[in-house]
Amino acid sequence: METKCVLSIKSPLGPPVEILKHVFPANSNRPRVSFVAGLHGDELEGLYICHKLLRYLKNLEANQPEAIQGEINIYPAVNPQALENSTRLWPFFSIDVNRTFGSRQTDSLAVETSQALLEDLKSSSDTVIDFHSSNLQLLELPQIRIIKDFEKKLLPLAKKCNVDLIWIHPNAEIFASTLGFNLNSAKIPTLVIETGICLRIHPEKGDQIFNGVLNLLNELGTLKLTPEPVKEPHLVQPDQVKMVQAHHSGLFIKQVEAGNFLEEGERIGKLIDPIEGSILKEVVSPCSGLLFTIREHPLAHKGSPLARIAELGVQ
Repeated sequence: METKCVLSIKSPLGPPVEILKHVFPANSNRPRVSFVAGLHGDELEGLYICHKLLRYLKNLEANQPEAIQGEINIYPAVNPQALENSTRLWPFFSIDVNRTFGSRQTDSLAVETSQALLEDLKSSSDTVIDFHSSNLQLLELPQIRIIKDFEKKLLPLAKKCNVDLIWIHPNAEIFASTLGFNLNSAKIPTLVIETGICLRIHPEKGDQIFNGVLNLLNELGTLKLTPEPVKEPHLVQPDQVKMVQAHHSGLFIKQVEAGNFLEEGERIGKLIDPIEGSILKEVVSPCSGLLFTIREHPLAHKGSPLARIAELGVQ
């Protein structure tokens, strides 16, 4: 393994800000795969998966180096300043780094950083995996979100990754400045994997995705190994996703867990008023299907998302 510095920026606070990548060289001309984590500094699930990958590949390199057929690049923390501060945004300017890719960006230090990362990934990757977690409010099942325009190319890859569901999104202007969109637009297949919740690590879900990416690496020919079997994901189109929102402000008390299959009308939780001691709303599922998003942060305002259900029918 070789560690390379993608970008180094002088900091008035002391040591430079550096984006590092760890490179496992290839033994043959097989596809190059890159893994990216930490675009948002409060999303730790991807860092855990990269940690497992690094340990696994170091052991493989030491004991079975011929198994590494294609180059593997791991970018374990690409927004180190935000990571140190446990914040989603770049702390110097409160900028979302994953909204600074693309051609329409105004010059800034954040844009210079993101463009350096983008160009390095373009030059060293045939496939990219971009790890994310949810925000502070919502917990997500392991899933891959695919923009409709890229479905044909990405879906066969996504099915190898051991996620619970693949969510097809219609294209929208907001995606144009993200890393995943710009790499896919550059003809580099990029999967955006989302799992868990920010500022937390769920090892069992990380292990699930870790096994999935080993399976993907094997299917691509980048690794030569015998992976564990993976699950068949649910394929979810936009009209199958049902959002449940709060009709009142209050505290949401969940009564189910992400991953449950719900019947239409089954209770998800309740919205309470702790000041008056009343139940504002019994929250129920609008359809039968897989609960893949659930609110973990109890405080909810009117319109806040409480849950997402993929309408699949009762299992």
